[in-house]
Amino acid sequence: QVTLMESGGDSVQAGGSLRLSCAIGGFTFRNYTISWHRQALGKVRELVASVAPPDDTITYGASVEGRFFISRDSYKNIVYLHMNMLTPDDTGVYFCRADRFYNGRHWEYWGQGTRVTVPS
Repeated sequence: QVTLMESGGDSVQAGGSLRLSCAIGGFTFRNYTISWHRQALGKVRELVASVAPPDDTITYGASVEGRFFISRDSYKNIVYLHMNMLTPDDTGVYFCRADRFYNGRHWEYWGQGTRVTVPS
């Protein structure tokens, strides 16, 4: 009943922009840290951006800081990743994650991912 669904992945030329969406269902957004991660072929999954309660603290991975921006629409229950000045190094599958600590346990949920391709 806890679901995350990414959308918006596409092929974009270098220097272009793209917006990814993470639609959240089955839980209250404000109780969870929501984060974007990406994984390139043959590489480990890395953190891209996150927004965390209680004050919507935002962090970015070093490789995207200044180019990517995370935001949320609480009314629609969607978290966005705004991607600008894309390069071939940004190619990969982008995943949305929700997690929190509750009742002494770590709860973690992942979406299925959406692919972003930036041709060289």
